[in-house]
Amino acid sequence: MLTRRQESIIEIVKQHGPITGERIADFLAVARTTLRPDLSVLTMAGYLDAKPHVGYFFKAEKAHAFFAGAIQKLLVRDYTAIPIVIADTNSVYDAVVMMFTEAVGTLMVVRKEKLQGVVSRKDLLKTAIGGRDTRDIPITMAMTRVPHVVYVEMDDPLLSAARKMITHAVDALPVVQGLPDGSLEVVGRVTKTTVTRAFVDLGGV
Repeated sequence: MLTRRQESIIEIVKQHGPITGERIADFLAVARTTLRPDLSVLTMAGYLDAKPHVGYFFKAEKAHAFFAGAIQKLLVRDYTAIPIVIADTNSVYDAVVMMFTEAVGTLMVVRKEKLQGVVSRKDLLKTAIGGRDTRDIPITMAMTRVPHVVYVEMDDPLLSAARKMITHAVDALPVVQGLPDGSLEVVGRVTKTTVTRAFVDLGGV
């Protein structure tokens, strides 16, 4: 198990290597002598290699293990976005308007902040194809209802959220917290874009 400082060193070397120990120390605002034990551990463990007069560089064969470990540590709470919600008293037409106004592909349907269901572009399209006036169709007729909604909680791994989106072929998941009465309060959302951003952040782009 790497320490936080050792993970920071790996990130610095990955982005700026080859790099000297002095420059790594400058990035971390610590003395070079402070880093010697960390650099020794990372070199012996195979994460880094060092060449005289050149500096430290990241060893490609350790990249998979490093990124796998880093990905496992990402939590939903670190990448939760503000939920886009619509009341269950609204119509399918209202949902279409909100979806395009907010530029999202999924809406969380709520009643007093409690999750009732989820509606996607595909759901709205299937409902609209029927030919009825969408102003007359309650959103509850188009949504996927609780308890069939797939969701995540704040302390779930982001990787788990990504797997759920792939497994269930959805673009977004509500982030919820359980209430004493057994209902679910919507506190956020994660999307495929969320996961993409996490990978970009991890790559230091």
